[in-house]
Amino acid sequence: MLFNPPLIPARLISRYKRFLFDAELENGEIITGSCPNTGSMRGLTTPGSRIWLSEHDGAKRKYRHVFELIEADGITVGVNTAMPNRTAAEAIALGQISDLGNYATMRREQNYGRNSRIDLLLTDPLRTTTYVEVKNVHFMRQPGLAEFPDTVTARGAKHLEELGDMAEAGYRAVMLFVIQRHDCYRFRVCGDLDVVYAAAFQRALKRGVEVYALKCRVSPTEITPAGLIPIDEPGIAALNTKYKISAEG
Repeated sequence: MLFNPPLIPARLISRYKRFLFDAELENGEIITGSCPNTGSMRGLTTPGSRIWLSEHDGAKRKYRHVFELIEADGITVGVNTAMPNRTAAEAIALGQISDLGNYATMRREQNYGRNSRIDLLLTDPLRTTTYVEVKNVHFMRQPGLAEFPDTVTARGAKHLEELGDMAEAGYRAVMLFVIQRHDCYRFRVCGDLDVVYAAAFQRALKRGVEVYALKCRVSPTEITPAGLIPIDEPGIAALNTKYKISAEG
């Protein structure tokens, strides 16, 4: 997916109040903008880091600039949590997740479960309806290993339980972790930061929820899906083998 119009380079001053940030544009102007990421963004908020912003017009917009990318660990990392849904849809359309391809329809943000909305709903008259929940990932503590979550997420655990409900009701239920960086070759659940989510993840597997991890190539001009990577969790090894998912590192 190309960024259109092109992103604007800047330097991060600070990210605060979860949804806001301050930055210095190349012309020296200091601006406040919106940060579309409710997570902790561990390792991605260093003052002085090179960042890229999208710019939006509109009389009703309080902040014109949106925080999209940051340079960290020598690469460009996506931070906008709206992007993984679009990237997931693109990957499915391109056949990069073969078991989710060739459905007749793909609908986004459909109501389901307990006052929730599923990110992608795949339907076909000849196939089982499939619910796909997409999670944004950009946390890395060890080289090459992406982790989720980077902070406690009660909402994330709730989504796993609801996917389990769908699986037990006879539907396909899929958790898709989309990693907005290309330097990761494996993925795992970050149980030391959220033990409740880790337990919910294992319950979901036992209930029939399928799990995939998709990494992306990220640059100031575009974000594109770059294929599935292995998941280092009990119960996932067979899936890695079945779909010939292997680490590149």
